Amino acid sequence: MPAIALDASIADDVVAFLDEHLADMRSVSPPESVHALDVAALRAPGMRLWVLRGDDGGVQGTVALAPLEPGHVELKSMRVSGASRGAGLGRMLLDHVLAEAVAGGATRVSLETGAEPYFAPARALYLRNGFAACAPFGSYVPDPNSVFMTRAL
Repeated sequence: MPAIALDASIADDVVAFLDEHLADMRSVSPPESVHALDVAALRAPGMRLWVLRGDDGGVQGTVALAPLEPGHVELKSMRVSGASRGAGLGRMLLDHVLAEAVAGGATRVSLETGAEPYFAPARALYLRNGFAACAPFGSYVPDPNSVFMTRAL
């Protein structure tokens, strides 16, 4: 059974998984619209990254929370491996990170995702789970290639 655990050190196989995530984002979005975090940013103070590993120990997914302001966090680095998509692991990661946000005292979680067709499954997952479109938040600015979403917890 897959297991989700906090990865404070960001293991080498997770680094490779996140590098692949960045490469995918850069292949579908213009450079100015890629807001995925690199490993250095995920190691910044206040960041929390969880890793979903399969029975074989391999990385199947990641999800992170970034602090925005008291009570408000941002969902980052939500990704399921290509081989694992369609198995409900995205929902598992989302449920986990929302529970962690609540446990950490957050009352709101927001996210930025792409507007391109590639991101349609992610947007549908977020909409099914109570997220709604919102204006840019934090340091984001309006971008036709971005969709901003938020949800009260």
